[in-house]
Amino acid sequence: MICQKKIGVGIMVIDSTFWVAVSFVIFFGALVYLKIPQKVNEVLNKLISDIKNEINESEKLRTEAKILLDNAQKKLDTAQAVSDEILKQAKKDSDKMVIELNSKFHKTSEIKKNLAENKIRQMKESAIKEIKDASIKIALDSVKKIITTSVNKSKLDALFQKNLDETKEELKKINL
Repeated sequence: MICQKKIGVGIMVIDSTFWVAVSFVIFFGALVYLKIPQKVNEVLNKLISDIKNEINESEKLRTEAKILLDNAQKKLDTAQAVSDEILKQAKKDSDKMVIELNSKFHKTSEIKKNLAENKIRQMKESAIKEIKDASIKIALDSVKKIITTSVNKSKLDALFQKNLDETKEELKKINL
């Protein structure tokens, strides 16, 4: 496959390497003539520019996401603080309410106890008065019978009046 040609003065050997080199030079010449490297450079520069724009956009989005995350965290912290404060206040209020209810219960119990004691005392006084009244009536009836059967009318009236006055004085002493 070696072709030999006579060119001018000497013989030059042209082989496949020479043709590859010639086709390579022609190919690159055509590329330069058609401005392919500039177009490739423009396309690459456009791709680089697009990638830079996407990186800048993603950086903006990351910054916005960080700001949103920080705001959400602040709101969460604020909500947690408010929640803790509400719980503390609710505990204070419930403790206060328990103390108030306990106090009201004891006051009510004390009032009911006093009312019961007053009622018992009134019933006791009423019973004592009834017993005294019954005793006086029985004593008067007994004295009347004794006097009517054993003493005459004038002595009886004097004795009755004397006993009646003594009984009144004794009752006055007891009531005081």
